[in-house]
Amino acid sequence: MSKENNWLEEIELVISVLDSTEMHKAIKWGADVYTLNGKNVVSYGGFKNHFSIWFYNGVFLTDADKVLVNANEEKTKALRQWRITDVKEISKKKLKAYVQEAIQNEKDGKTWKPQKTNPVKIPNVLQNAFKTNKSLKTTFLALTPYKQKEYIEHFTGAKKEETNLARVEKATALILQGIGLHDKYKK
Repeated sequence: MSKENNWLEEIELVISVLDSTEMHKAIKWGADVYTLNGKNVVSYGGFKNHFSIWFYNGVFLTDADKVLVNANEEKTKALRQWRITDVKEISKKKLKAYVQEAIQNEKDGKTWKPQKTNPVKIPNVLQNAFKTNKSLKTTFLALTPYKQKEYIEHFTGAKKEETNLARVEKATALILQGIGLHDKYKK
């Protein structure tokens, strides 16, 4: 695959299949996303080393040709990708079969239900900050469990203790405002 065409053949092939379905095209996260009844079903995009078609609830696809991969076993639960390095690796007929199955799965209500997780353990670096700032503790505990988890993962993600301390200091203002760590990226 030459880089000059920027995956044009792959894009044309995928669009021809997706546009022939009952799905609606929307732009989400700066990319074409094909939806059915407002639910994301399929999207695609070109990357440096491969072109990818992803199925949002791909975990339910039978994957007869064994072409689907999970991009991140630790975090990705339902989404599956079909990675292509050359347009010859994909046929219109095969893609149409995968897309039709994804549409049928959506109609059948097959969706990944997030599993409840145990409450997160508040790390020492944050416990120490609570001791010096009582309102920080109150406000943090008032955040949704999801937002708490985002912060805790951020605070404990660095290898050096001083980096974790700096992260807590920087995030304190956001927490006191009741703002989640990644809220600025959400609508």
